[in-house]
Amino acid sequence: MFDFDMLGLAPALNEALTRAGFSEPTPIQNQAIPLALEGHDILGLAQTGTGKTLAFGLPLINHLLAEPGKPAPKTAKALILAPTRELVNQIADSLRNLTDGTRLRVATVVGGQSINRQITFLARGTDILVATPGRLIDLMDRRAVDLGSVRHLVLDEADQMLDLGFIHALRKIAPRLGTPRQTMLFSATMPKQMEELSRAYLENPRKVQVSPPGKAADKITQSVHFLEKPAKPSKLREILSRDMDALTLVFSRTKHGAEKLMKGLVADGYNAASIHGNKSQGQRDRAIKAFRAGEINVLVATDVAARGIDIPGVAYVINYDLPDVPDNYVHRIGRTARAGREGEAIAFCSSEEADLLRQIQRLMKIDIPVASGTLPQGAADEARGAKPGGNRRRGGRGGPPAANRGGKPAHTKPGGQSKGRRPRRRSAAAS
Repeated sequence: MFDFDMLGLAPALNEALTRAGFSEPTPIQNQAIPLALEGHDILGLAQTGTGKTLAFGLPLINHLLAEPGKPAPKTAKALILAPTRELVNQIADSLRNLTDGTRLRVATVVGGQSINRQITFLARGTDILVATPGRLIDLMDRRAVDLGSVRHLVLDEADQMLDLGFIHALRKIAPRLGTPRQTMLFSATMPKQMEELSRAYLENPRKVQVSPPGKAADKITQSVHFLEKPAKPSKLREILSRDMDALTLVFSRTKHGAEKLMKGLVADGYNAASIHGNKSQGQRDRAIKAFRAGEINVLVATDVAARGIDIPGVAYVINYDLPDVPDNYVHRIGRTARAGREGEAIAFCSSEEADLLRQIQRLMKIDIPVASGTLPQGAADEARGAKPGGNRRRGGRGGPPAANRGGKPAHTKPGGQSKGRRPRRRSAAAS
């Protein structure tokens, strides 16, 4: 493994990486950065949580530092498109940490925020523009931004943009970009449409792949509980009560379901908040900030958060509802076991969701171990491949607490103090 300072980055970037505590590149960074520095178009495939932001961000900033001149009013030199507001903000925060102390400016445009404020900021021009496609088109229609100076394009989480129908927006944006340009496309999965997308927007790309599409991080312990829908609330509370201090992300399929679930948890004394499409951007940002800081430890979310949360401390991901799109399961559970840590992913599966489980297992080419319960024979046939004898890590939430070598419960703090057995009454619902 190389050090970052061996990749040929500008001294200012190496200093920023040192300040941030980065010393060695991840596999996707190690392979993609040298190729991107040479100016090649990049097709990068890597599971979530492997460092794709730095893989495109470092060479992008390196190129811009070498280019003379400031951006003209209403223009940008580089454009990064991402599917969700949370992911846009996450990318921008990472890039600002790297450009701190340089002349480069990073701007964001997303829906749910004041478009007039964004127009005012863009009037001065920016070096790097990070945007969701919808709001960017709104600004283009108002002639608030001119993309003709863009010579670097990044499409992050491109597969989700395809799922959300952003391909039509991309077709409106791409013709307005400058040429020639370098394009980097990064994704965690590789659906068939992705090949078509890469052929349309990348020129002789270098393909970088560090894990098979649909594969979860190695340090995620997975399990599934078979139970019907009415039993899910009590099972969720049973699991949460085993480790009250851990940061836990709970996924619901619908906005209404997420809000109802969060309010029920708060009423029962759990420290919970929610984020979904019916929340304002301010509410979503505050909830994520509180979750990151540990002020709340249960965050209930829809798939709006499946790729927009990079919080290394997330210990558990609970799929209260299985996603309709199998790829989203991979992205959801990728919110844990980040930055080399271990994590646990727990799924609830009812009879109605048996086929969804089968699709997920087919995509991942694994049988998810069963922690508890059984399905009726017909549904079990749909979900065949899941085997009993769950893969429980140190008595984690996926099954009953196991004894460690000292005979103490697995979730016991040093000194024998029980960890959070009494639900806390302090709550911080997003508002």
